[in-house]
Amino acid sequence: MAGRFSGRVAVVTGAGRGIGFEIARLMGREGAKIVVNDLGGASSGGGGDSSIAQQAVDQLKADGVEAVAETSSADSFENGARIVQAALDAFGRVDIVMNNAGIARPGGIDEMTEEDLDLTLAVNLKGYAGTIHAAAPHFMAQRSGVIVNMSSPSGFGHRQNTAYSAAKEAVVGLSRSVARDLGPYGVRCNVVRPMAGGSRMATPRMYETLAESAKLGIPPLWNRWPSADGFAAGPEQVAAVAVWLCSDAAAAANGREFFIVGQELGILPEPELQRTSFAPEGWTLERLLRPEVGAYVLGAAQNRFAGPVS
Repeated sequence: MAGRFSGRVAVVTGAGRGIGFEIARLMGREGAKIVVNDLGGASSGGGGDSSIAQQAVDQLKADGVEAVAETSSADSFENGARIVQAALDAFGRVDIVMNNAGIARPGGIDEMTEEDLDLTLAVNLKGYAGTIHAAAPHFMAQRSGVIVNMSSPSGFGHRQNTAYSAAKEAVVGLSRSVARDLGPYGVRCNVVRPMAGGSRMATPRMYETLAESAKLGIPPLWNRWPSADGFAAGPEQVAAVAVWLCSDAAAAANGREFFIVGQELGILPEPELQRTSFAPEGWTLERLLRPEVGAYVLGAAQNRFAGPVS
């Protein structure tokens, strides 16, 4: 199948359904050969159904796409190596790594267990690092490669979703570092933060916590809080952004974050200092406690998250 990605091989984790499947389908229609990785587990982790990945492959093949199934859990360096090896075994190379696998275990810091955090970080962070680590030597040798990592607006801070928020923001730091590590070899690594409807992560409880945040007066990141009424991008729209980032048309982007919410697409700014203050004799508690110093450093900062708890 001819297209923009003819001759390229893409590994897509979590590609059995939802956003991952739409990414695999769109990239395949554009000529890429696809490794469909999916454990077929629950959205909260655990379980497994190998038929999920195979069913996705069958649908892709029906569309004329060359694809193979891989059913490892994308949660470790060992399994990351297996996933990338599947591309090498089936197609002889790897050009694109699309880290989309994810799980969510809702709960605030007072409810979160160590197991919740460990499992969430394993899939949403360690697994991403694992596939990149395995693909990196091949990308470096061929002086080309593209990585897209799925993060989330939850990474900015999300009530009652602490483990997921922490993992998704860590993905951004990983991606920025990978861009700097591999950029000299012609490799790009970017992040997509989707607020996506039709995803298994978009649970009723998630929308409930967003509604609670609105009631508490916590300001939204966009012009209003997302809700289940459609203010979210469909999987096909998210897939279009992710696949575009793999194309030559997005060659200028490396180490950057993109968001898509509803019909709104944007690029987030690089981190920057809002203001600085210089103390020739060094900083001490006494100096910081001076009202004029604290007022300057804090500027217009305010505690946006204080509010009555029902």
